[in-house]
Amino acid sequence: MKQRKRLLAALISFTLLAWSTSYADDHGHEAGHDHSAHAADAHDHGANKDAKPKDDHSEHDHASHEGHDHGEHAHADAKAGPNGGRIITSVEPHLEFYLTEERKIQITFLNDHGEVIAPKEQVVSLIGGDRQNPIRLRFASKGSVLLSDKALPEGNNLPIILSIKPDAKSKTVRERFNLNLSDCPTCDYLEYACICEHGEEDHEGHDH
Repeated sequence: MKQRKRLLAALISFTLLAWSTSYADDHGHEAGHDHSAHAADAHDHGANKDAKPKDDHSEHDHASHEGHDHGEHAHADAKAGPNGGRIITSVEPHLEFYLTEERKIQITFLNDHGEVIAPKEQVVSLIGGDRQNPIRLRFASKGSVLLSDKALPEGNNLPIILSIKPDAKSKTVRERFNLNLSDCPTCDYLEYACICEHGEEDHEGHDH
């Protein structure tokens, strides 16, 4: 009888020890798993916090930098003609359109450095003034420029269609603009030759 009691007590003790050991292992493994998961989450959230502001800041700086450069280049492109006239860049070589004191039109051709060069094969004509009764001008060489055969009629804001045929093989280029003889309020030139780039609708317009 005593021997059975001892065996039963030993079996109960062994069972309790095995159960407690198994419970401790399972609990420890679960706790370790949770901590590593939280650590990974914390690491990921930290990385995301660092990355997003960095990307936003980079894009903002890039956009600001591009806008600044674009403004500087646009301003630098505007140049005055040698006589204070309007520069026309739709043909090669470029030319200056200038109204003389006698209200004749003087055409001066320019090289890539803005220096005056003599006309060659270019043929230039002009229609302007009153749309119901326009005046037509033809041009002939006079020294290093082309000069119109007639003067433009009176008026400070005349519509102009200037036709330029660079040579016999090229198509005619037509420039349409208003010959606005008012003083520009922000640069030293008349409005038709303004270089401060305001009122672009009065300055642009050409076709082939």
